[in-house]
Amino acid sequence: MSHTLLSVPYTTPMASLSFNTTRIRTPTLQSHKPNSKFSSLAKPIKVSFTFLTKPSRRNQQKLHPIRSSSVSESSVFAPKEVEFDDDDDKEEDDPTAELSYLDPETDPGSILEWELDFCSRPILDIRGKKLWELVVCDSSLSLQYTKYFPNNVINSVTLKDAIVSISDDLGVPLPEKIRFFRSQMQTIITKACKELGIKPIPSKRCLSLLLWLEERYEAVYMRHPGFQKGSKPLLALDNPFPMELPENLFGEKWAFVQLPISAVREEVSSLETRLVFGAGLDLDLLGIEIDDKTLIPGLAVATSRARPLAAWMNGLEVCSIEAELSRASLILSVGISTRYIYATYKKTPVTTNEAEAWEAAKKACGGLHFLAIQEDLDSDDCVGFWLLLDLPPPPV
Repeated sequence: MSHTLLSVPYTTPMASLSFNTTRIRTPTLQSHKPNSKFSSLAKPIKVSFTFLTKPSRRNQQKLHPIRSSSVSESSVFAPKEVEFDDDDDKEEDDPTAELSYLDPETDPGSILEWELDFCSRPILDIRGKKLWELVVCDSSLSLQYTKYFPNNVINSVTLKDAIVSISDDLGVPLPEKIRFFRSQMQTIITKACKELGIKPIPSKRCLSLLLWLEERYEAVYMRHPGFQKGSKPLLALDNPFPMELPENLFGEKWAFVQLPISAVREEVSSLETRLVFGAGLDLDLLGIEIDDKTLIPGLAVATSRARPLAAWMNGLEVCSIEAELSRASLILSVGISTRYIYATYKKTPVTTNEAEAWEAAKKACGGLHFLAIQEDLDSDDCVGFWLLLDLPPPPV
């Protein structure tokens, strides 16, 4: 699968890469004759997030809300059975209920990776203490699990037992990997996972989980009898100062580029059929609806060592790329809380406008963007392709 990456038109070329200027003695400026106008991205774009977490009606009878264990019944609101009304518009779940669900049409053995959050919620229990909650799902939401905990049992043993309970209750094998996005919980989650032979992966690519938490904030937490309006998250996400890029991630040239969403979809679908590094996203599952002709902004990086670079990048949990205007640089976010200065450019009114336009295009696409690694910026083929979604931190 090959698609020509459409470069953003520049008055001044911005294709020279300054990952580490001491290693590039004579940077080559690579300019492109644009095949499309960036102004097309400035038009309103239909981006609709219709992230559905509730099982379809044909599966609702399979829901089995679980009651809290004896250790927590004395201190958290006792969960009640979920009841479904025949009228979807009147359907309203009890916010104190806990969820244990597996799509009956899904092969339990096919769910190899989970996404997990274990954190306090803006809810007070009957003791006046913040309630904690374990939320687990897979990327397709075929598996969904929630359970409340009092704050005095938060440790790796509790988490390990809960993970085993999910496996036993739903009849699914323990996952091979568990992704999580809170650095403050890394010790507890890592210890629980390793004792069960599960690989813990700190990563903000828990997009199904992040969107589910955003939905649960309004649909569940705000309706809970113990909800505390204005309560700030106990474990806010890290946004550390960006670090110098490791030597193995150096490139040679870069350019802001764009592709129609239809071509992006094809590029993602071909990741499994071609010898290309990268990662995609299930846009349909995430509820992102964009017209097929919409141009998606991206960053193309070219280097003569494109395949080794793509291989190194593939070992990272690439999350997003941000144009940081104040520092005239591009910031690469990977893993759970690692940020690198991926590239820099000479700060001028022209280059600032280009970076602003790229960020505006990304915002107009709901945060959707991509990273492409090529042997040459004029090449039609990508050696590596990552579809990325820049999401705001969850409200909890």
